[in-house]
Amino acid sequence: MKVLIKGAGDLATGIGWRLYRAGYQVLMTEIQVPTTVRRTVAFSRAVYEGEATVEGVTARRASDLSEAEAILEKGEIPVLVDEKALIRSQWEPDVVVDAIIAKRNLGTSMKDAGLVIGVGPGFTAGTDCHLVVETKRGHYLGRVIEEGGAIPNTGIPGNIGGFTVERIIRASADGRFVPLAAIGDHVEKGQIIARCGDVPVKALISGIVRGMLQEGVFVTEGMKAGDIDARCEKDHCFTISDKARSIGGGVLEAVCGYEHRCLCVDKGGRA
Repeated sequence: MKVLIKGAGDLATGIGWRLYRAGYQVLMTEIQVPTTVRRTVAFSRAVYEGEATVEGVTARRASDLSEAEAILEKGEIPVLVDEKALIRSQWEPDVVVDAIIAKRNLGTSMKDAGLVIGVGPGFTAGTDCHLVVETKRGHYLGRVIEEGGAIPNTGIPGNIGGFTVERIIRASADGRFVPLAAIGDHVEKGQIIARCGDVPVKALISGIVRGMLQEGVFVTEGMKAGDIDARCEKDHCFTISDKARSIGGGVLEAVCGYEHRCLCVDKGGRA
């Protein structure tokens, strides 16, 4: 089965990684300038670095379908700059997963593939997609929803190490983003860790930088530009998060179920 994933950020990467490991063909799309903060564990990095390897799985940038198919033949995941996922009409995937995590539907339809999965809030199972996968941390994380939508976005980041809003690094002004700390660095509360133009960005808590935008990205004031983890486990900066694995597991469950149903129908006489 062929699976097209819209988005290649850290959560989409957790999905793509699990599907790839389960034996599915995976193709991912991204925007021209990705704004993934947990970029060390995101295939979106392939857009500006050419390739990205996460826990032994490599994604590589492709410019068109021909290059994408060559990358698939090599056993890797192609990533195309294709904001509207127009490659879908050429590649004709069996499954489309919208993992842009925009908190709203930016154009996904149930007609896009035999199985269409919306990840997170902004989708309604049975209306604009077949299934929805929950993304909110807590008891229902990774749950496959067959009717209705995910828990609405609260605007409050999940609790990690006892911190919510404080752990998020936000742009201090409009301008070009210049990180002064790298992912994996330990920083102290009040330390200047980046600049937006000439305006400094200070850490609100002490901990390890778990995510940080790449240098040169244009940001707007208040935009998420990184995050700090008070648990100070450096390995967490370079491995797929528990959240991404859970969401990936939910999508894998949905895809496996769909594949099983297709096989059963085929063996029953192609009904």
